[in-house]
Amino acid sequence: MTSPLAGILSGPPPQAPPHRSELGRNLTATLVLAVILGLAARVIELRPLELLRDVGNIGVFLKGYLHPSFAHLGEYAWQCVVTICIALWGTLLALLISVPLGLLGARNLSPHPVLYFAARRAMDLLRAVNEFVFALMFVTAVGLGPFAGMLALGIHTGGVLGKLLSETIESIDPGQAEGVTAVGAGRLHVIAFGVVPQVLPNFLSYVLLRFESDIRSAAVIGMVGGGGIGFYLWDTIRSFKDGEAATVILLIVAMVMCTDVISARIRRAAI
Repeated sequence: MTSPLAGILSGPPPQAPPHRSELGRNLTATLVLAVILGLAARVIELRPLELLRDVGNIGVFLKGYLHPSFAHLGEYAWQCVVTICIALWGTLLALLISVPLGLLGARNLSPHPVLYFAARRAMDLLRAVNEFVFALMFVTAVGLGPFAGMLALGIHTGGVLGKLLSETIESIDPGQAEGVTAVGAGRLHVIAFGVVPQVLPNFLSYVLLRFESDIRSAAVIGMVGGGGIGFYLWDTIRSFKDGEAATVILLIVAMVMCTDVISARIRRAAI
């Protein structure tokens, strides 16, 4: 006669509750992350205690920025205008670059796999090289000044906007484009009436956001010879003209804040 406990004793072992296994995974992930952060801290020579030991020197350094000098306010303000113009034309150049790259780099719209691959790799290249590196290259090619800064911003941002446009196109509803195709429309008409209406609001938002980012980049790209207020920021800091450096920083902050507010209002009104 078989004991009623035999089936229980010979059955599969009890499994751990689900919450215990999940807790184990979370704990393992936390430990791995802690190890990675610890190794990264050694690589960058992280020494937070030195901030506490040098707090007096930091205070003396910052004290010089508490008294802005407005002796060259007019010149600095004009350079802020130059900086905005660099960002404006840089974003426009980026727009001209990004549209063809984005159309060819969208898998559901590119006419040929070779063109798709080439457009994708071109966007990767433009995004991989920082605008400051492009600025150094164009300063060598066309000389110091705002033109080099505009080219650097435009080419780098063109790769970023092209990537965003291609991904936006790949996420559209194909039904609208198929409906335009069904009535015998050509490829350009399909893009104009089946694709553009769906991607335009999001793409316009991306363009405005990148313009805001280009303002911030243009504000410092002058440090490498790209023109604008960045040159004066670098010159005043390295010359230990703390009062004038404080004025330049205040103008940059005001310029970025005003640009962000205006851009946000345009984005809300247009989208």
